[in-house]
This record gives sequence, structure tokens and C-alpha cells, in this order.
Amino acid sequence: MPYLHGAYGEIGDSKVTEVRQGSVICAYIGTAPVNLVRGYAEAGIINMPVKLTGMGDVQNKAGYSKTGWEDFTLCEVFAEHFDNTEGDIGPIYIVNVLNPDIHRDTEPITEELTVKNNRVEIKSAEIILDTLAINDMAEGVDYTLSYNFSKGAAVVQFTKTPTTETVTCSYNTVDASMVDAADILGKETEEGEYTGLHAMSLLYQYCNAVLDILAAPSWSHNPEIYRAMVNTVTKLNGHWDGFVNADIPLEDEAGKPIDTMEKAKKWAEDHAYNSERSKVYWPKVKDGTGRVFHLSTVGSATMLRVDLSHNGVPFESPSNKAIMATGQYFGESSNNRGFDQQKANTLNESGITTACFWGGQWVLWGPHTAAYKYEDSITGNMDARAIFDVNLRMLMYITNQFQIDHGTEIDSPLTPTAKDTILNDEKRRLDNLCGIGALIGSPTVAFLESANPVNQMMNGDFVWDFTVTNTPPLKSATARVCYTDEGFNAFFESE
Repeated sequence: MPYLHGAYGEIGDSKVTEVRQGSVICAYIGTAPVNLVRGYAEAGIINMPVKLTGMGDVQNKAGYSKTGWEDFTLCEVFAEHFDNTEGDIGPIYIVNVLNPDIHRDTEPITEELTVKNNRVEIKSAEIILDTLAINDMAEGVDYTLSYNFSKGAAVVQFTKTPTTETVTCSYNTVDASMVDAADILGKETEEGEYTGLHAMSLLYQYCNAVLDILAAPSWSHNPEIYRAMVNTVTKLNGHWDGFVNADIPLEDEAGKPIDTMEKAKKWAEDHAYNSERSKVYWPKVKDGTGRVFHLSTVGSATMLRVDLSHNGVPFESPSNKAIMATGQYFGESSNNRGFDQQKANTLNESGITTACFWGGQWVLWGPHTAAYKYEDSITGNMDARAIFDVNLRMLMYITNQFQIDHGTEIDSPLTPTAKDTILNDEKRRLDNLCGIGALIGSPTVAFLESANPVNQMMNGDFVWDFTVTNTPPLKSATARVCYTDEGFNAFFESE
């Protein structure tokens, strides 16, 4: 049987009588224009998790630019979550690695600006606001300084009309091109400094948030960063299980385009983008205003939207959900006009999620993890839990919730009654998950003697064993319609 993903119809053999024949934490890492935030150095917005709840919050805490997303890689994230025709969705958490004190020009820019309506404007997303100075004037005395995110301009408003028609100002600018993979990978020092992906370890401590989804648009196509992301979400802080959304690039390391499905599949295989803790995406999408988005960003936002529709329980795939897009994007120089759902399925059967036009709208398309291979799933050569994204994410949800709910009981006496209380609490949770359709069958939780030997319990170590079957998605539905001649009998039936 071929790989199927969608709703199908088949014309079967005619049956003629004469002829007999059959709540969810979504985090991103990258660069934000924090140079547009006053007091950025003391604001805790560099190599630290920051919670953002809306576009106003974004502009105040992280800065925003409508252009230059190749430099400010988190701006597409802000647009996807907080300027989305499908509805805004948040909160989100970010780790920004752009540091205006390090990633900046060496010499300040000097400009002579014409005063108009008692103000001057500097159109720039790279300006470091804190460095702007005007000759022979003092901020707060002679002028105020702000940033207009709609115009993309720094605005100097004079408190009194200057005596000259022009003023001379100077300022420094950030150079986001100085940020490299090492900044994203980051490190943890003995002195307790965290940078890059290592700063995700601070998410729980500073934000009381357990990481569920991690993405790094413009960076996750780097194999070293992809592996580090997967490592980050694997028992973060020694406890938490999370999921990665990553991209296959539109160009390979030699600058050659990856603009066909075969090239995308080969790149993913050659670079081992196959962790069961991840989804990988290709290509990008473009919206009605011409903005281009990585599908890892779109996938993360869609996951968040779907999860929250189920009170944070991740039992429904983001696949076949409407997204803000008007077409697939393969790069400015590509002549690829895109592909339909049938061709998209050839990516799905190799564990690659994409986007296609289906059901009268653009949707995310692909319910699998990156570890999925259709042939392996049929022959049994892969772990069944890696077939669908919801399989892994439901297991992660159960392990994380167990730790969240019972973590406060650690180092308290565990009496036989307390052991049974935990059993009953967890069985009740499993029953509730069955009730909402997240699990099927009869999930179990048990305190087994074989898993709890006396010497282990003497050391205060106890184990509860769970067996669960999450609800599978309807990956394909086929209607088999056959013609029959039996209806002609109506001509001979008596009235």
C-alpha cells in the first residue's frame, strides 16, 4: 500500500450481477533589535530568557523591525505570533544573543539633520539609541528621544526650537552579521554565566516555565546547532522533556540552491536531521504582504495555537491547520512554482513537514517526527513512538506533568498511603486524558515490586510505571465507492 496522507476516493470494480469480480512553553533563540531598547545593558535582555506577551511588549523589551529579518532573526517570530491574520498567539519566550556592546560598528556615524516641526528623524533599525548624542545639547533638557516602530525611525523631539536649521548628531549602530553559530551555541562557565542555548537552562529558574517547544529560525539549519537544540530539550535541568522545530536550508554549504524535494530529502539524510524529538521543515512560506517565514517558526506558533485549544495537552498535530501564507518560497532566484498536497506527501513519507494548499487554504502539512520513514514504519524497523509528533509530545507531557505535580513532595515521607495517593492521582489524570480524547484504551500506572527493589527504596528511590496509547491522528481517509446494477431492480418492483 503506498504512503497516504489526506482524504481520497477510489472508483472500485463494478458489481454487476452477470459478471462476478472486490499550556505550552514555546521558546526561540536568535537576534532581536535590542539596540532600540533604552537601557538595554541593564534590562536583562541579552542571553537571558525573556517572556513576551504581545507586540507592545515586544517593542518595549526586545525591539522590533519590519525589515532586515536576516539580521534580526527573532523579528519574524514576533510577526508570526503577534501580527498574524490567523490570530495572535502567545506568550512566547526568547533568548536574544545580540549584544550591542559587542556586535557594533567601530566608529560612530555623524550626520547633519534638518529640523522640521521641531524634530528630526533618523530612519534606521540598526541605531543604538543609547549612543545617540546631539552637539551642544543634553537629552532630557534640550530634547527627548524615542523610537517609532511603525516608521522604523528614531525620533528626536526638541523641547525648544533650535537656533539653527540643522543639528549634528552622532550614534553607533549594531552589526548583526558579527553574530555567529558560536553565539547561538553559547556556553556555561564555572562562574555561573550562561550564553546562547545554555541560557535555556535559566527558563525554569527565572520564569517558572518548563520548555515544551524550541526553535531557532535562520540558525537551526546548521547541523551543530540542530544537535545542540535536541540536546537542550533532552532532560533540560535534568528533568524536562521538550521538542525541537528545525529547518532544512534553501541553500547548501556551497551556496547551491536546495529548491527541489529530492534535494531537500537528500540534505536532511546527509546531515542526519532525524531526531525523534524534532520536526524538520522545508521550504519557507510567504504571506500576502511579501514577508517570508521559516516553517519552523510557523510550525512552533501553530503547535502553540493547537495545544492551547486543548488546555495545553499536545494530543493534536499542527498538521493540516491553517497558517498565514499565500505560497511556498524557495528563494528569490528560484523558478519553482511550488507543489500540491500529493507531492507534499513525498516529503512527509521521509519525515519532512511542509506547507501546501488544501481545503481552500494554506496549511501546515506533515504529522510526523523527523525520525519517520514510511518504509521503516511498515516493516517495523522504527520505534512506533516516533511515527507521529503527538506520540512523543504526549509522552513528554506525561513525564513533565508528573514532575511538576509531585516535585514539591520530594524529601517528604513516602508512606504506603502516600504511594497510593500518587497512584490514584496519576490514574485520575490518565482517565481525564482518555476523557478528552488524548489517550485511548486503558492506560495504566503501577507501582511494581520488580521496579522497586528494597535496596533502591532504602535509598529513597521509587518508580511508577506508565503504559499509555495516545490517540492516533487520522492520517488518511479513503472512501471506496463502487458502482452496482442493483438499482435497476426498482423498475420491476411492484407498487
